[in-house]
Amino acid sequence: MREGRGRGRGTGRGIGTGPGAGVGRRQFLGAAAVAVAGLTVGDAAPGRSPRPRTGRRPRTERPLLLGTYTSKEGGGTGVGLASYDTTNGAMTATGVVTGVADPSYLALAPSGRTCYAVDEREDGGVTALALPPGGAPPEVLGTQPTGGAGPCHLSVHPGGRWLLSANYLSGSVAVHPISPQSGALGPRTDLVTHSAPPPGPGQDGPHAHQVVTSPDGGHVLAVDLGNDTVYTYRLDERTGRLARVSYAALRPGAGPRHLTFHPSGAFAYLANEVDNTVVVCGYDRRSGRLTPGAPQSTGTATGTSYPAQFLLTGNGRFAYLANRGHNSLTRYAVEAAGARLRLLDTVPVGGDFPRQIALSPDRRLLFAANQKSSSVTVFTVDEGTGALTPAGEPFAAPMAVCVLPL
Repeated sequence: MREGRGRGRGTGRGIGTGPGAGVGRRQFLGAAAVAVAGLTVGDAAPGRSPRPRTGRRPRTERPLLLGTYTSKEGGGTGVGLASYDTTNGAMTATGVVTGVADPSYLALAPSGRTCYAVDEREDGGVTALALPPGGAPPEVLGTQPTGGAGPCHLSVHPGGRWLLSANYLSGSVAVHPISPQSGALGPRTDLVTHSAPPPGPGQDGPHAHQVVTSPDGGHVLAVDLGNDTVYTYRLDERTGRLARVSYAALRPGAGPRHLTFHPSGAFAYLANEVDNTVVVCGYDRRSGRLTPGAPQSTGTATGTSYPAQFLLTGNGRFAYLANRGHNSLTRYAVEAAGARLRLLDTVPVGGDFPRQIALSPDRRLLFAANQKSSSVTVFTVDEGTGALTPAGEPFAAPMAVCVLPL
């Protein structure tokens, strides 16, 4: 279910909410002049410090994008722009890209040259933003309708040619072609509605909450909270059409929300929003069939905690779960080559209602977007133990619901 729109205040410096808030888009060049295309692989390769350049200090700042709600009181005015220090996670506001309606979720293309945002409204849409080289601010390339209501998640197929989006209110999945030249979106090529099995207890219909491609690229999986089901599709990469091949039913009332694969591709971890559990699922690459295991604890005791999202470390040894009601992050050890999760602890997130979490490209920092406190909190990640340590003060961002470190 989509959570209530709380209002709160973050602490520290951040992005404002008014028409003149933040910094102009043209000034994005200043604090975040190391935009995606301006950073080479050697600058921040996973597991390594930025490479020193001859006669220059190592670059420590990278850009970051923020999703929000533009139609809600206390929300933002578009896609927020910021930079962060790779050594300590300190964030600096650098502007806003206006002209994007309710960009509640963001996804980066494999090329790193384009970002995509959902427009989470009754008449849903998806918007493409170019990330120009040389530190220039992002540019809006245009919006395409999804054919559904309330899109809340999107992802780019690994080949970079197709954008997949999940319409929450209408329980459907849309496919759009991506221009190989510009990254702009074309008209929708498919729209699949989850009509069966019937909705779970207390649900008024299907509610697609996530759509993601398996690590091997062979199947597309759509997580539906309303139907307590994960659907598996094959994507025809010539036509952009989806064909359902199987589905996995969760126990009634589970309310599956978010699925994350183990790096091996043989297992996936599912956060169940409604019954406050997590499930380890087996995954068969050939058939695309997902086999859910027994429900496990989120580490937040009894009651409703609205677990939001799973995240795995790059080496696959640890998993993190964002708990919105408990305002915490649960840490799990990943064991038995991915087949088992062992609960280690929970740590306070330092904000209210952590809607989404993300790791920096080098996997050394974890960012949490806290919707009701309008803040982003940052943690350093211990590679050996997976332990999380708060890094500095929360960063103020209006109704932060998604954070995308680049």
